[in-house]
Amino acid sequence: MNKAIVTGHSKGLGAGITAALLAEGFNVLGLSRSALPGFEAGLEQVALDLGDADALSAWLDGGELESFLEGAERALLINNAGIVEPIAPLGRQGAVAIVRAVTVNISAALVLADAFAAASSGIGDRRLVHVSSGAGRHAYTGWSVYCATKAALDNHANGVREDALPGLKVESLAPGVIDTGMQSTIRGTSEEDFALRGQFVELKETGALADPDTVGAKIVAHVIGTGFGKETLTDIRQV
Repeated sequence: MNKAIVTGHSKGLGAGITAALLAEGFNVLGLSRSALPGFEAGLEQVALDLGDADALSAWLDGGELESFLEGAERALLINNAGIVEPIAPLGRQGAVAIVRAVTVNISAALVLADAFAAASSGIGDRRLVHVSSGAGRHAYTGWSVYCATKAALDNHANGVREDALPGLKVESLAPGVIDTGMQSTIRGTSEEDFALRGQFVELKETGALADPDTVGAKIVAHVIGTGFGKETLTDIRQV
């Protein structure tokens, strides 16, 4: 039996990944603040704010992750959840927004990765995916926090690869520029806080943003394929 855990599964790219996994016959456990409508068979959903470290710890202590993975022959963890805020130069970002970004983008992903590795230790084929970003590999004005959090995921994947855990493959995967709520947030930012705003408005107006369902399907095809894990830092547009 094939099983996958997907964070941020209810919207945007996460919903696209979830739909593709279900189509491939995976049982999916979705972790998100909101539910994904329209799916019943094969999908379990947990209402969980990954920005609340105590809530995540309490959920993990309940043993639901281990119960879900029981009987799996192949197991995936796709750390997709992420937020782009705060979008602003240093000095205008704010403590609350910075802490939430680090908690959602880094802490939750690393905590879940650790719990997944422990819970899947008896599974012969297990795969860990961090959904990263080009922003983790190239600096952008106004995105210093987002860039830092995605760079952290990249280097975490590098370290996990060095651990060489039995049966575990890992990749930190950049998905490209996708037409999601995150892009709406970016376009809604003032140019004072994000000098590159006009470029992202143009991407939307010219139809250059990728479809989340299409990208989700491509990511799943790669993740379950034989090429996954050969490189640790990848871009779905180049695999």
